[in-house]
Amino acid sequence: MDTFSPTPISKIKRHPERGSYDRAAVYAILDAGLVCHVGYALGDQPVVTPTIHWREGDTLYWHGSAASRMLETLATGVKACVTVTIVDGLVLARSAFTHSMNYRSAMVFGTARLVEGRAEKLAALEYLIDRLYPGRWATLRAPHEKEIKATAVIAMPIAEASAKVRSGPPLDAADDISAKVWAGVIPLALAPGAPVPDPKLDASTSLPDALTPFALPR
Repeated sequence: MDTFSPTPISKIKRHPERGSYDRAAVYAILDAGLVCHVGYALGDQPVVTPTIHWREGDTLYWHGSAASRMLETLATGVKACVTVTIVDGLVLARSAFTHSMNYRSAMVFGTARLVEGRAEKLAALEYLIDRLYPGRWATLRAPHEKEIKATAVIAMPIAEASAKVRSGPPLDAADDISAKVWAGVIPLALAPGAPVPDPKLDASTSLPDALTPFALPR
């Protein structure tokens, strides 16, 4: 399906005009984000953990230490809510209460599973590396078995999700438009700088062409 069917938990109630259940819109935000926040219940205590995520088709992945409390809990079938938010600008209005931010956000709801097969785990981790640095996995030394065992990967089908986006200028009340107060948007963007070599890097090792210039995934 091209759209998700909202349920009471995923239906956007506050500013529904900013919401979308379009699969492509949700996926675009997930793919552009570098960090997600995973919310789950640890007994009667809500917990939210930031981590690195990536998407392959209709599945969302994230990883961590095999001893991670988050991954250990989610592997038992506890429901999760994964969010990705990208801030695109600061919105300055003519009144304090009308200030806002331009943003893109996505929320994914579901039940995750632990990726247990060695081949599937390595394939998922290869996708993670190559998503950020295309072709890099093939240039690296092969992972040690100790590293593979120490790393856990979680997979969650993207079966229920929603996106919410705010863009554009401030939405001041008509009575405030004539106020002599500057209003507008300060754009924000995450931009890579020039690569900084490791001080211990062999002097004969040159920067790969794929990193000049480096571009973030979109």
